[in-house]
Amino acid sequence: MVTQAREELVDQADMPLIGGKAQSSPEERALIVRDDRFCRTERPARWWMNGDPVATAWYNSVSASLPRGEVFFIDTMKKFRDEMPPGLETEVRDFIRQEVNHTREHLAFNRIVADHGYDVESIDRGIADMLSLAEGRPREVNLAVSIALEHFAASISHELLSDPSYLSGAQHEPAELWRWHAAEEIEHKGLVFDVWLHVTRDWSAWKRWKMMAVVALLITRKYFRNRVRDALGMMAQDGLTGWQARARLYWHLWGNPGMIRRLLPHWSRILLPGFKPWALDNSDLIRLYRRQNEVAARTLVPAE
Repeated sequence: MVTQAREELVDQADMPLIGGKAQSSPEERALIVRDDRFCRTERPARWWMNGDPVATAWYNSVSASLPRGEVFFIDTMKKFRDEMPPGLETEVRDFIRQEVNHTREHLAFNRIVADHGYDVESIDRGIADMLSLAEGRPREVNLAVSIALEHFAASISHELLSDPSYLSGAQHEPAELWRWHAAEEIEHKGLVFDVWLHVTRDWSAWKRWKMMAVVALLITRKYFRNRVRDALGMMAQDGLTGWQARARLYWHLWGNPGMIRRLLPHWSRILLPGFKPWALDNSDLIRLYRRQNEVAARTLVPAE
């Protein structure tokens, strides 16, 4: 079985090159650093997600987890930035700038959530505890953790942008925050993997896949379980407890709209030999987001 898995691994030599090194992302990909700000003038309501405390709790739980994770990605990429070939180094710098903006915007949003009386600090501490598992390990482990969490984020982002019903009924500003973040997650979904290919260029394909798949399975499972736990904790702060509360959250995630059920086939690709983030080319979602933003910007310009 091990031999079969090894034979199925994709030879990295057939990947396109950037700076003379193998990479997996489309050549025409371009990271755009959008210095956008949200929820500064429109204060989201307590249940900003269509008046639904369950859906709101899920998105709030994810948002509360993001700043610490984004800082982890930034710190990880900074360690490798200066040893990247020129083209990839530029992309890494743009990735860091995108993640800095994501951190800023979710910190601002999380302060509003906290002002509504929710405990977000415990969620942040939980993320710190989870990421501490990589402390003292080889730096490639931090890259593998980043790939796993970036892939999960890209899977959620694909769902959000491909099906508008997820954010249907949400207040405008927080909905735009999630769409903006989703577009950039898809935009840079292959970058950490490209850095990984460069850093592990002397590894066998078998060693590379084994570490990445094992870390992805362990860290994503822990991250998802913690998000469910923290969403239930936020629901409890609204008086929603017991098996009924758990059933409502599980139905939201697995039934209707069922984001987790629907993203599983996409997410599970990371466990397969030969995984490449851009094997699923959803760049059309980025182009759609850009067009929608251009149209929205034109409607805001007053007629002369």
